[in-house]
Amino acid sequence: MSAIRLYDTMRRAKVDFEPADPKRVTMYVCGPTVYGRAHIGNARPAVVFDVLQRLLRHTYGAESVVYARNITDIDDKIMAAAVAEGVDPKVITGRYEAHYLADMGALGVQPPNIAPHATDHIPQMIAMIGGLIDRGAAYAAEEHVLFDVAAPGDYGRLSRRPLDEMIAGARVEIAPYKRNPADFVLWKPSTDDQPGWESPWGRGRPGWHIECSAMIAAHLGHTIDIHGGGLDLIFPHHENELAQSSCAHDGAPLARVWMHNGFLSMGDTKMSKSLGNVVTVDALLEQGWSGEVLRLALLSAHYRQPLAWTEDLLTQSKATLDRWQGFLRRSDVAASEVPERVIAALADDLNTPAVVAAIARLSRLDDVGGMRAAMALMGLIEPITGRVDELAPATPEATAATNIDDLVAARTAARARKDFAESDRIRDDLVEQGIILEDSAGGTTWRRA
Repeated sequence: MSAIRLYDTMRRAKVDFEPADPKRVTMYVCGPTVYGRAHIGNARPAVVFDVLQRLLRHTYGAESVVYARNITDIDDKIMAAAVAEGVDPKVITGRYEAHYLADMGALGVQPPNIAPHATDHIPQMIAMIGGLIDRGAAYAAEEHVLFDVAAPGDYGRLSRRPLDEMIAGARVEIAPYKRNPADFVLWKPSTDDQPGWESPWGRGRPGWHIECSAMIAAHLGHTIDIHGGGLDLIFPHHENELAQSSCAHDGAPLARVWMHNGFLSMGDTKMSKSLGNVVTVDALLEQGWSGEVLRLALLSAHYRQPLAWTEDLLTQSKATLDRWQGFLRRSDVAASEVPERVIAALADDLNTPAVVAAIARLSRLDDVGGMRAAMALMGLIEPITGRVDELAPATPEATAATNIDDLVAARTAARARKDFAESDRIRDDLVEQGIILEDSAGGTTWRRA
């Protein structure tokens, strides 16, 4: 078995991954704030850490991994969206959480073991804030409670930047009641028309950072094995989580390994809702790109590297996946053990480009079983014995796959010569057989309903 090595942001190096308890490997990944549709950049951490949890389950056993990904369902942006629509904030959060889960499911992202919601953990947050005040690490001021960044003594060790630089980069809110400009909000007051909860400091709501610390402690413990998220979360979110959790738990480290994925870019700039240069997952699916193609595109670069999101990337990913799926459909070999070359690549800090190269090599070697196992581990086919609707040739449907391919090709030819009556006839024939066609700029693929 290949030893897993992961890049730890705290140590700025690859380290051997050694969970505190191999029978209970814990991982927490910061999830979405549910006020709008997820863009493809938001999907990158979901896909990356889905691959990691698959590797961990393969290594330690399916029941030995506890993976949590939270839902932030109280936030100023959520409240603004609710006001704009004239609805309760729960309408906004319920709608966009459902969209998020559907979009990630389309990308092959398995649900986490635990999906804690911030609003379900207000008592735990209030208790943690009270404990921080008792320890002298937080203070109440003008209906707010703030964390004192001087309390840990080593604030900034995760991001490793001077405090004044961090403050400038984060556009820290200046307020007269702060002892230090970098002190951050743990609790803030709510007006009568805003969501709020009663607390020792008045009716209010939690700050963003305390949410994750409280939910981690409630479900996974004071120190977890892996904490993950996007590169933009290192500061201030993860830095603040680390500081408050350590102070709340007598200096215990929040995580043994910190992992952060790189940004997606559109053109020369980071993909960001604030910049308006985003493309949502649902829009890409509506354009005809399959979830597997989007997933392969996201995994085509190493997770810590930037990834330029382009039409060429999608076209190339589709062509690659079409070759692999076509190869598998022509064979009746079931999945075998995942090849060691694939495990070694993933164990080397999730080197997914090396896995893509390994799968291509397996196809050249006619190792169908190895291909199926490797693609399943990457989440490109489900289940591990082969995707029933497209890949399992032992069934009558799979045995007829070649005939379906021929009909799809005939339909494509009919469309090319503008014989739309014949094209529609073939499509209707396939629909009667339970075949769904997916047309895109890169061609037509099919799946069973």
